[in-house]
Amino acid sequence: MATANDPEQLIVSSIDKGENSSSEINIVREPLLKGEHHAENYSIRSAVLPFLFPAFGGLLYGYDIGATSSATISIESASLSGISWYDLSSVQTGLITSGSLYGALIGSAVAFQIADWLGRRRELIVSALFYFLGALVTAFAPVYVILVIGRLLYGVGIGLAMHAAPMYIAETAPSQIRGQLISLKEFFIVFGMLVGYTVGSLLIETVAGWRYMYGVSAPLAVIMGIGMWWLPSSPRWILLCAIQGKGELQGLREKAICCLCQLRGAAIGDSASRQVDDILSELSQLSEEKEATIGEMLQGKCLKALTIGAGLILFQQITGQPSVLYYAAKIFQDAGFSAAADATRASVFLALLKVESWGRLFSFSFYLALFFPGKE
Repeated sequence: MATANDPEQLIVSSIDKGENSSSEINIVREPLLKGEHHAENYSIRSAVLPFLFPAFGGLLYGYDIGATSSATISIESASLSGISWYDLSSVQTGLITSGSLYGALIGSAVAFQIADWLGRRRELIVSALFYFLGALVTAFAPVYVILVIGRLLYGVGIGLAMHAAPMYIAETAPSQIRGQLISLKEFFIVFGMLVGYTVGSLLIETVAGWRYMYGVSAPLAVIMGIGMWWLPSSPRWILLCAIQGKGELQGLREKAICCLCQLRGAAIGDSASRQVDDILSELSQLSEEKEATIGEMLQGKCLKALTIGAGLILFQQITGQPSVLYYAAKIFQDAGFSAAADATRASVFLALLKVESWGRLFSFSFYLALFFPGKE
């Protein structure tokens, strides 16, 4: 994996057609940033909690997908819903399912405007608050409209968490394991699906079981919120505020050093001030660069990267994979698992397959990074 003390990019300079075969490429390494960079001292124990609590944001997102798959069946059951308004149309059921996605859209739009002002840590605390409120409102909803409002609130938490969690992890994780931790955050989403499907299958035959399915996420949101309250702010964000003139430079530098020491623990030794100066130097260089315009994003290499990224998301949605996950239990019912309990158990098997396939992918990328280490 890449390290902070030697950030480099691989540039294909030439292909030696005379002495080398056509498959051999001469590689020239050029540093992405000028200046000296140093290795980071850290312990695995100190890296766990700064990763774990932000990753709860992904866990709660995945849990919502799995729980909703079973909850929609429970809500529409005349005998087990525990409500008088169980006879919902397909559009109403669709709003319950997509309510969190509409909320996530709102949360993402809000995050774009307030993220740098609020900071990664506080954004995750706000996200945990929306998760908690959304779970409670949904679980105790007396009427359909309140249920949808609860789903929207929960979705705002998803939008904020999916924006802030990878940024906080990337900015606080040691550079040697940063890539693995960001990838592992995605595993928490898949694992959350498994937990949601499992809880749904256990509560599907309980009267008003859908309330408990959604309510389970409330204590998880509390854990996330308390954890983020306890964790320090991102040192990089603090220094970014200093570069942008949002405070006194020396004071913010000392605060960043204090936060970095909290994050790394005793392993950091006397290198905290040096690492903070490295980050400050890097941010100073970046601040001097001209900000890219939308027009420049649609040209050359930027357009290629944008096309690949947008294409991956587009084809993922076109396959209908998200719909399968949200409606897994209903699909299994239509496929022959007529009993709700059987359909939800089959959904758990689907989640197990996703966890297993993700595990294989992560193991492959881990060994690839282990045996063929690259540079940032």
